[in-house]
Amino acid sequence: MVEIRLTNTKSRGKEIFRPIDPARVGLYICGPTVYDRAHLGNARPVVVFDVLVRLLRHVYGADHVTYVRNFTDVDDKINATALARQQAGAPGTLEDLIRERTEETIGWYHADMDALGAARPDFEPRATDYIGQMIEMIEVLIVRGHAYAAEGHVLFDVRSYPEYGRLSGRSVDDMIAGARVEVAPFKRDPMDFVLWKPSDDGLPGWDSPWGRGRPGWHIECSAMSYELLGESFDIHAGGIDLQFPHHENEIAQSCCAHPHGQFANVWLHNEMLQVEGKKMSKSLGNFFTVRDLLDQGIPGEVIRYVLMQTHYRSPMDWTEEKAVAARSKLEDYVWMAEKYADLAKARMIGPHEAVVAALADDLNTHAALMALDRMANQSDLVTDLVANLDFLGLIKLDQMGARIGELREKVAGLASYAEKLQALRDVAKQTKDFAPVDSFKEMLTNAGVAVQMGREGVELAPMAHFDANELKGL
Repeated sequence: MVEIRLTNTKSRGKEIFRPIDPARVGLYICGPTVYDRAHLGNARPVVVFDVLVRLLRHVYGADHVTYVRNFTDVDDKINATALARQQAGAPGTLEDLIRERTEETIGWYHADMDALGAARPDFEPRATDYIGQMIEMIEVLIVRGHAYAAEGHVLFDVRSYPEYGRLSGRSVDDMIAGARVEVAPFKRDPMDFVLWKPSDDGLPGWDSPWGRGRPGWHIECSAMSYELLGESFDIHAGGIDLQFPHHENEIAQSCCAHPHGQFANVWLHNEMLQVEGKKMSKSLGNFFTVRDLLDQGIPGEVIRYVLMQTHYRSPMDWTEEKAVAARSKLEDYVWMAEKYADLAKARMIGPHEAVVAALADDLNTHAALMALDRMANQSDLVTDLVANLDFLGLIKLDQMGARIGELREKVAGLASYAEKLQALRDVAKQTKDFAPVDSFKEMLTNAGVAVQMGREGVELAPMAHFDANELKGL
């Protein structure tokens, strides 16, 4: 069996991955808070850990991997968004507007992540469907002495869990000194965090032993992962921004509620994303969503390719130059497939050992993409290339036939231009004046046409930025 090595945030080292039960590998990935469109930074963990799931299913079997990614659909940001819509005159109660917004946003999220080639998880639990389980877990924490009720709130007592801070490598006192903490008179310790908070009549709320209220953010993932994966499971993952406080708090409350379990054995965190070398922010004008890119005509496969070029544990820089190069690369692969691939045979081929080896080495997606390049440079491996494009979620096998058909239509449309260039070339050989040839070739290139001239004649091929409108008048 393939040996997978992953960098475990908890141990701060690369470890051989040994599942608790190879017949039931479990992963929990922190999903979105559904109040708005997913930005490009939100997409990075989706793509990274989608690749991980593909690797695990290849190694352990598709039926032996359970992939869970949640939706946080109860949150103050959601409430604020719905309230703003109500104040702007939208019809319906606040509860109706919250439900409309979350349903709408989940639909957006699915469409955008589908466009990036990310497979949907086996389970996508919504926080509002697990309120009862959250209340039960909070009650257990109170009984075990790890939580306390105060003024309609329930808070986790961080001092009751000696291991608190191990994931982020800081003591509680260091955290207090270096972090902004919510100050409240009913807290025993500044680092104590909310498990349950009161809701007034104008906000979503559920009945509980502590009054009408709603859960804190952290308890949601602990309750949902326990219900779907158990008290011990293999991998918990998300962006590095979630390491503290979200994941640190998850560990504390889960291990205290279920002391015989280990919660997650392996913690994986992807680094942050930049745009053209700068932090993505609305104030810098470089903030954009996945849908913004798709609407600009950048295909989802191109976005995915760019995200995969950088190792998940390194900061990633999105640039327009990378997107253009990725688009050209993927178009080249389709061109190679049109020439050399056997699509029927590709359906029977598994992932190439070089691709698997790269991913098994701490998800080295960059090395996996380099392996694709090597396949593309050998005509006898282009069928393998097609199979591995599908495995990596870049171009699905079911779509490759259509993509080749589109390419053939473009090539057929270039036939008359190839004949004209050949005629100009024949004349130039007689007159020794190649200026008309060079001029026509330049116009073709500017229109996104790759030009090759050799002894056998002229060959034209559309490049990624091919624009048929630019050829009009030639």
